[in-house]
Amino acid sequence: MAKGGKKEGKKKAVALGYEADKDSAPKVLARGSGLVADRITELAKEKGVTLYEDAALVEALSAVDIGREIPEELYKVVAEVLAFIYALDNHAARAARG
Repeated sequence: MAKGGKKEGKKKAVALGYEADKDSAPKVLARGSGLVADRITELAKEKGVTLYEDAALVEALSAVDIGREIPEELYKVVAEVLAFIYALDNHAARAARG
């Protein structure tokens, strides 16, 4: 999930999802600003979803309708973010195992 980006002082958040066996690209699962962004972030934390902050990416993803796949021009940057998050999560899992 990406968060960040401020418009008129309001925080923005976008949640992405990807099911390799069903989706050809990540989809926007939720997006919002202000209190909605706070709730998206809160739910992500409760579910153990890694958060990533990038105001420019959130701004670009905010233009995508909920339930729609991200546009091709965002594939590379989203892939880089996901690779970073997967590596971070794997590192944390290995550290937890000792």
